[in-house]
Amino acid sequence: MDVLAAQVGGALKAHGMMLATAESCTGGGIAQAVTSVSGSSAWFERGFVTYSNLSKQQMLGVQEATLIAYGAVSEAVVREMAQGALRNSTAQVSLAVSGIAGPDGGTLDKPVGTVWFAWALADGAITAARHQFTGNRDEVRAQAVRVALQGVFDRLSKNTLLV
Repeated sequence: MDVLAAQVGGALKAHGMMLATAESCTGGGIAQAVTSVSGSSAWFERGFVTYSNLSKQQMLGVQEATLIAYGAVSEAVVREMAQGALRNSTAQVSLAVSGIAGPDGGTLDKPVGTVWFAWALADGAITAARHQFTGNRDEVRAQAVRVALQGVFDRLSKNTLLV
């Protein structure tokens, strides 16, 4: 994970950008991964751990209507989380993650291991993706951290976030 986090940092530095994270099911694991890299203060601006629906609303501006209509583990919510992380920071890139790490909490529509991600840029570009992971709670969370960071790296490397 340290290598990937360092690669993300290198890509952010190369573009002169800062990262903000909005985390739910990973509980700050993404922020921990990036801050384990020496010098990360040059490219990591801040992290929001918004585990409850209320914290998503208060800290990131996620609309209550969105949470009611789609649930916390949804494309709509992670998009609002990513946008809120940008709005409430000085970062130019954000990522958001919300999911069901288990072992409880899954449904037929959203089984354990369902995780939604969003990556956003200050100019308004935003993408989202759903992943279905397997494993225990720690394994689901670790996979989510990796996908979140890989998403930032891939988008910066391909310049798809840089319009």
